[in-house]
Amino acid sequence: MFRSPMLAGLALVALVLPGPVGAQTVETTMLPAPDLFSSAGRETGLSPGLWDGASAETARTVLPLLAEKPLSPAASALARAVLATGARGPEGAGDDRELAAARAGALIVLGEAGSALAILRRTGGVERSAALSQAAAEAALLSGDDQQACDVAQGLSVDRDQIYWLRLRAFCQARADDPAARLTYDLAQGVARDAVFGRLMGAKLAGAGDPGAASLRHGLDLALSRSLGLDLTTAEPGPGVASAMEGAPPPEARWPMIASEGPVPAAMAVLAQGDLALAESVRGAMTQDEVPQADALDLALLDALIAAAAGRQDRPTLDRLVERGGVGEARSRRRAQEAALILAALGTPLSPQARGEFTGFNLPAAKAPVARAFAMEQAASARLVGETALLALWTSLEVGPAGPSAADRARIIAALNLAGLGDHARAFAVEGLLALR
Repeated sequence: MFRSPMLAGLALVALVLPGPVGAQTVETTMLPAPDLFSSAGRETGLSPGLWDGASAETARTVLPLLAEKPLSPAASALARAVLATGARGPEGAGDDRELAAARAGALIVLGEAGSALAILRRTGGVERSAALSQAAAEAALLSGDDQQACDVAQGLSVDRDQIYWLRLRAFCQARADDPAARLTYDLAQGVARDAVFGRLMGAKLAGAGDPGAASLRHGLDLALSRSLGLDLTTAEPGPGVASAMEGAPPPEARWPMIASEGPVPAAMAVLAQGDLALAESVRGAMTQDEVPQADALDLALLDALIAAAAGRQDRPTLDRLVERGGVGEARSRRRAQEAALILAALGTPLSPQARGEFTGFNLPAAKAPVARAFAMEQAASARLVGETALLALWTSLEVGPAGPSAADRARIIAALNLAGLGDHARAFAVEGLLALR
């Protein structure tokens, strides 16, 4: 059950001071209100100072978007890590219930309903916020804990007449064989009729009849469909439901399988699945006889991928990419130039000759607004980890699951690396290089 702090952040501390016998002086000390970002969903490796110096305005812009728009694998992994970290919130936003609910909602959509639930179980005042309570209820439903969701609904002390709570209470009452379930269901349908909820809940109340196909728009649909024994594989799941049904994602980024015909693509495919050691072994065993027709650019891309994944500075490979960026047909030159830009963004140095050639590349300009890019670079220079991550995610949100362009990606990689988020910088680099394969 979610419980609130007894005195909502205020405490009276009695101090016994020297003085006349029997005399006591009572001083009142005001303690800070509980910070809604301080609870962690899981261990992420990020510092409790994550949000130090971060802009509350930027957080209020970006966090709600994370529940609305899809991200690339690297950006998704960054978002999950940042949101699951327990750290005092941005100044002026630590007690913002709507923003805390946006954080939990984004975690749910990103596949971390368990993390969202863990956070909200340790968050005070959930029952005094419809937004926080709804996030808690949805996280519980998606995690398969229907009773926990019903406990949240029962404990809510505000906005109980909102349609979400009417529908959830009807479901909970039906679970408990409470005769009031029919009345609550009729009230909910009178407030806002929903055909899907109507047929599913109607069948549950009747205990018989054909409920029709399963629905997976959100956690309540999932719970209803599951309680009716419906085939969940026939329904199109909403974002949060799809993530919950796939199971908890790994902390690090993972990419889809790629074609693996031939030794070079095979090594890339192995690396894409997270096995760097095997990819290095496959690459080390290659001989010129085994890949006599292998394109020099493909080999350079493979070496760049291995270097990026391992966090190594590979100047010879970068120089090779720069060289390939000046020869051959236009598409090959573009691939080599973008790969060189990505590898250089990780801090790999260029030789003087390669640097001269590199400066002549005419790649497409970055798409992110100049002011945002400048702010991200400034935040990275000041090692404002949370703000750097949010600004990188903001740009990533605008381009969707394919990920940023090479120019925007290079800026993000350099900023994350400078801010101390090297693992995530490398993930963005690997993602970008895989896209060039």
